[in-house]
Amino acid sequence: MAYKSIIVNLAIDAAPAPIVQVGIELAKRFGAHLVGLAAADVPPLVATGEGMVYEGEIMQIQRTEIEKRLAELRAVFERMVPVSVTSEWAQSVCSPTRFLSVMARAADLIVTGCGDGDNVFRAVDIGSLTLGAGRPVLITAGNMEHIRAKTVLVAWKDTREARRAIADALPFLEKASDVVVATIDTSRNETSRDSLDDVAVFLDHHGIKARTELIAGKADGDRLLSFARSIHADLIVSGAYGHSRLREWAFGGVTRTLIEERGISRFMSY
Repeated sequence: MAYKSIIVNLAIDAAPAPIVQVGIELAKRFGAHLVGLAAADVPPLVATGEGMVYEGEIMQIQRTEIEKRLAELRAVFERMVPVSVTSEWAQSVCSPTRFLSVMARAADLIVTGCGDGDNVFRAVDIGSLTLGAGRPVLITAGNMEHIRAKTVLVAWKDTREARRAIADALPFLEKASDVVVATIDTSRNETSRDSLDDVAVFLDHHGIKARTELIAGKADGDRLLSFARSIHADLIVSGAYGHSRLREWAFGGVTRTLIEERGISRFMSY
């Protein structure tokens, strides 16, 4: 696949410049159209014993503040994006997770920060986005301005999600200097090795030379991150494993750890 349209999400309460710079660099790297996007919502009206007029006034003030901030983010985006990159802007006063998930229908890749708070009215829920957007999500580390993706760790597990993640990440893998496909070996048999070898052959067919590694021990997110740091990986590619329970996303341990990580950028597909 090729990335021809990339969405970059500007969190309303975060400094916009780093994530916009990431979007610009990726658009240049892949020859993609860049869509800047921002959204936030006003918390719902709460009835009180004195009525709802005063609450309504507060809601209008909050909406006005959101609209002002969205205008500021748009100005930063349009000022930073060079004329050599085709771009457009989208914004809305609504749930940022819902808006980004809807807009994902027009994109090949979503780029967002690593979580800017627990307020679902003002920050994207990374888990819900990853499982609901139907597009790969690149979660940048900290306030990173550059996604070099020179050493890429592919966190392999023989599942639909991991296969999807590798296919979705091919443009990054093709440009990487070092690709390591690793799996946490919990079965202690030849199945894991055979699975890794098949992935290496698949990547070789795409002109990507990858080495494989078996990580001994239990399936554990911290163990995977330790291995990633040991090889100086600057991007981790993985499937996302979870399910919806009463409108809340429940995740396995490794996926939860990767979502919460802030030091390494992550590329996730579901």
